Amino acid sequence: MANVRPKADAVIVGLGWCGSLIAEELTRAGLNVVAIERGPWFETSTDFPPSVDTDELRWDTRRSMLLPPAIETTTFRNNRSQTALPTRDWSMNELGYNVGGSGTHWAGMAWRFLPFDFEPYSFTLKRYGKQQIEKGLIVQDWGVTYDDLEPFYERFERIAGVSGKAGVLNGEKIDGANIFEGNRKSEFPLPPLATTRLTDLFTEGTQKLGLHPFMVPAGQASQAYTNPLGVRMGPCTYCGYCLYYGCGNFSKSSPNACVIPALMQRSNFTVLTESAVLRANLAEDGKTATGVSYLDRNKMEWEQPADIVIFSAFQMQNVRLLLLSKIGKPYNPETREGVVGRAYSFQTVSGANLFFEDEQLNQYIGAGALSAQVDDYNGDNFDHTGKDFIGGAGILVVARGARPIGNADAVPPGTPRWGSEWKKAYTHAFQNGTFIFNQGTSFSHDECYLDLDPEYKDANGDPLIRVTFDYNENDRRMAKFTEDKAVEIGKAMGAKIVNGFDAAAVNYGPYLPSSDHTIGGAVMGLDPKTSVLNRYQQSWDVHNVFVLGASSFPNNAGYNPTSTIGALSLWTAKAIIDQYVGKPGPLVEVQA
Repeated sequence: MANVRPKADAVIVGLGWCGSLIAEELTRAGLNVVAIERGPWFETSTDFPPSVDTDELRWDTRRSMLLPPAIETTTFRNNRSQTALPTRDWSMNELGYNVGGSGTHWAGMAWRFLPFDFEPYSFTLKRYGKQQIEKGLIVQDWGVTYDDLEPFYERFERIAGVSGKAGVLNGEKIDGANIFEGNRKSEFPLPPLATTRLTDLFTEGTQKLGLHPFMVPAGQASQAYTNPLGVRMGPCTYCGYCLYYGCGNFSKSSPNACVIPALMQRSNFTVLTESAVLRANLAEDGKTATGVSYLDRNKMEWEQPADIVIFSAFQMQNVRLLLLSKIGKPYNPETREGVVGRAYSFQTVSGANLFFEDEQLNQYIGAGALSAQVDDYNGDNFDHTGKDFIGGAGILVVARGARPIGNADAVPPGTPRWGSEWKKAYTHAFQNGTFIFNQGTSFSHDECYLDLDPEYKDANGDPLIRVTFDYNENDRRMAKFTEDKAVEIGKAMGAKIVNGFDAAAVNYGPYLPSSDHTIGGAVMGLDPKTSVLNRYQQSWDVHNVFVLGASSFPNNAGYNPTSTIGALSLWTAKAIIDQYVGKPGPLVEVQA
């Protein structure tokens, strides 16, 4: 028989960006909140001091901050005719495993999605007609708009201490910034990061082509900063150790640096670490949840009763928890009915590898989001008339920091794998080799979905999540189009060698280099027949269950998802506080 903890107003599953942001809002409103985190507690000052954080073998090569696949993994196949096999190494799906979640080890690109990204169906239908949408492609509006989320984007940017420059401020387009972005009501809290030789070359080259380059919004503090929660951040030192690392300098935006220090001072907040939630428990009528069941570090089973249950784990884990909890109807790819697991997508990547003749790129200097980009070919910023796809890509160069082990493959084609010739090529390429990265949109297909694997189980006997995914024709066409643009830009930058690449030109695989942004499976929307959640990320079926994270996205944009995840979490928090707490029930009525 399970042990039972005292009842809470809300229980939060996963204490990453989503969990920490909504916990801060709810506790500040006076609710008693318990967060349950599967991984251990990490203390920035002791776990990520600069002397430890630069251990490339530990953090980058061995991915020591990620959830070990031996504890929980996924199974994967490209299509229903194949047998899915377990993923043994996290190359793409980078599940966090600590307080702070994936927000601890992320790179820090802090994007707002475009207005198009929230209403792709309406935008496409109005501009091109339904014939622009490939058969089988899932394109649907989110139920929220950019304008709905704009103030919550602003709140997230101020909490996270984002560095950038507004491109559209109160309706005015500003040269040198992103003139394609949605309208902003205020400037970024901090100015952009410093430029580098690489970003300068990109800016010069793209301007020659008539494009509109700008510095990417960054979750690294360009100056000393105190956020609205009273948490202080130090200016970035451009050490180059961001992605897969914690930041001992308190410079990188993360739950650990920006939210949790304030949250831990609240007497109405409790966090249980090294505790794995198994499922939400439902009342007898199945219409409400009574709390969650979890295993503590000693494998003792507990129940945490709560009036509100919030899943804010990694995207795939949210979907798995819904399926294990029997909340919502699972998607059936044969009948196209059901919603849980439906509308799974990824990110469509292409670009170009560049090698200059005689440059000094000094790539050991960098930061996770120190990048320059053009959005001329992103979203619906260009005319798709006569093209057989929708969507696009942000095209950028990344001065992230060239580390000795990870950068060793960055040599021109035909270079030997070892020996004196390899050393000579690597020595030259370290200062002269780089790449253009196209971070593209991704729209799901009715043959891409998540479900519970019928064969493979975790150590607790529960089925693993099964991923059925491959790139669809829409995304393949978009990737080829933007690959050609990257090659054109590389030549305009003056590179001696320019070789295009296209991750979508082959079948997707979990070990192939591409992206790490996995999306959907428990999506929000306007219709319970095509979405798991309503516009407030509230379950259509169990009204006191809310699901936060990239699992809510019906499609992916040509950007990193983190700021949108944060804005949606704050949007949902306000709805719970202002509407749900005083009158529990569905926040959106189902239309007959």
